[in-house]
Amino acid sequence: MVTLPVLRWGQPYESLELDNVSNFVTGETLAKVSQANPGLLAKDIKKAHRAREVLREIPIRQLVQMMKRAADLYRDATLPMGDGTQTPDDFARQQSASTGLPEHMCKFNMSKNHFVLSNMDRILDCLTRGLPLDILTRGYGEEGRGVVVSYQAQSPVLGLVLPSNSPGVHTLWLPVIPMQIGLVLKPGPQEPWTPYRMAAAFSEAGVPREAIAIYPGGAEMGAEVVSRVQRVKIFGSTETVKRYHGNPCVQVHGPGFSKILLGDDEVDNWPKYIDLMADSVYLNSGRGCINCSGVWASRHTKEIAQALAEKLGPIEVKPPEDPFAALAAFTVPGQAQGVNASILDKLKEEGVTDMTAKFGPRLVEKERCAYLRPWVIHANSPERKIAQTEYMFPYVTVVECPQAQMIERISQTLVCSAITSDKAWSQQLMEATHIDRLNIGPIPTIKLDWLQPHEGNIVDFLFRARAFQTTAERLKT
Repeated sequence: MVTLPVLRWGQPYESLELDNVSNFVTGETLAKVSQANPGLLAKDIKKAHRAREVLREIPIRQLVQMMKRAADLYRDATLPMGDGTQTPDDFARQQSASTGLPEHMCKFNMSKNHFVLSNMDRILDCLTRGLPLDILTRGYGEEGRGVVVSYQAQSPVLGLVLPSNSPGVHTLWLPVIPMQIGLVLKPGPQEPWTPYRMAAAFSEAGVPREAIAIYPGGAEMGAEVVSRVQRVKIFGSTETVKRYHGNPCVQVHGPGFSKILLGDDEVDNWPKYIDLMADSVYLNSGRGCINCSGVWASRHTKEIAQALAEKLGPIEVKPPEDPFAALAAFTVPGQAQGVNASILDKLKEEGVTDMTAKFGPRLVEKERCAYLRPWVIHANSPERKIAQTEYMFPYVTVVECPQAQMIERISQTLVCSAITSDKAWSQQLMEATHIDRLNIGPIPTIKLDWLQPHEGNIVDFLFRARAFQTTAERLKT
């Protein structure tokens, strides 16, 4: 067991209030985590400017090299972890034991974080559209065509209210430090491991400790981060998305409602794409916002749903250390049971069919946790309520809908993979503003290009392009 302190701009602070992070199988305490209170952040945020100042003293190119060094340390090294140390294997076991994600998936997420850090130079080049990086430091400079541009940082730090369900979300904030912006992290209660290990790797690689603060705590701490920090990323439910809609200071990452659309020109070839659909639904145990929760087609939908059920329905629960485990546990008491009851209630609607029923109950209850096995449901119309649902496990609805209505009826969609060669329809999809990431062709929803922005460009979120003029002599000084 380790004890994890609050990190106040790199300085450990032990709180009298501690939260236990437990092993969901054995009940063993894995960590005791100091709990921050809102007053602590209210006091510390006055020093946020120092985080940016110490980072601006280091050239961005040098910070990028630190990220590459941190990548190897994070993946391969034994690093400080609170009052103890942590090997990479310890990290995977502890993260798995507290979040319910199988150990091999935790290691895979480590490799994703390693890739992003190792390719930080390429990622920043793409996110800034080739902007000379010293412009972010100085606030102005020549863009390359003899044009003077200015980019103004909107906050000295980025606040993050992080979830516990999918460790893969941490890739979204890794480019922040090399952009010379500090970090205020509020970890998910079951997943403190990545923020602390990443902070340790950054420090070992040479990043100033005072650039990073970590404030574990309850919901009130998440609200305080949103209230106190000028730019915040938050992860939450549909209700969270609605609450902060239109707030330019808060970027919300909610359910993805990611979908695969089969165009009329390809739907008769649906058997060719069953493996692609299945992978999009269940890899990473269906926990990501980029996992597919809906397959839409104008015909053959019953056959598609049946084929998906045959592939996914038989998948059984395996222990988290099993290298073939495909399902993550629900570690919050009652959560899996609540999801199960919600789906069973929606199945009562006319025109809705449970295609996985013959493969046995979906809910598997254990002593300290529960699992939901993959669920495939057919809806004969987008009018069915279940056609717009998403859950945190391998779950998909196959929806029958005419192609002409699909774009309008799919609603907000993070990732849309449209399997079609129809140029006219592809252009309509290109112009659909409620689709964030668009794939044209047989591309899984879970296939990301790290050189492209995810749910908004983080550079545009943290920096504002503005009009700026100066004389040539002053520009050269």
